[in-house]
Amino acid sequence: QVQLVESGGGLVQSGGSLRLSCAASGLTLDASSIAWFHQAPGKEREGMICAPSVDKDTYYEDSVKGRFTFSRNATENTVVLQMNTLKPEDTGVWYCATRAWGERCPPNDMEFWGKGTLVIVSP
Repeated sequence: QVQLVESGGGLVQSGGSLRLSCAASGLTLDASSIAWFHQAPGKEREGMICAPSVDKDTYYEDSVKGRFTFSRNATENTVVLQMNTLKPEDTGVWYCATRAWGERCPPNDMEFWGKGTLVIVSP
């Protein structure tokens, strides 16, 4: 049974850091395209990071480029999103999602989703 479980969210002050993890069971993350989505309060989910494969560059939305770093840990079947210089606009639920392969990561094409982890960044 496929499961994705995010962890690492919490409450931080502006400028702080968090390290989000997404652990998978029932699928191999290193053979998957992976995305991180952000849902701010009252807004739709927005794709922030798309990692098509281990052989392709990871896409970062402009608002997080230079602040967040995506990485894969194949031995643990997890991925990590290192979030630095956090801003209040990063507040919301962060989700990881996967698909078998995709050059892009539109939400409707993602096959599996985690339940999300809440990030709150205070001013």
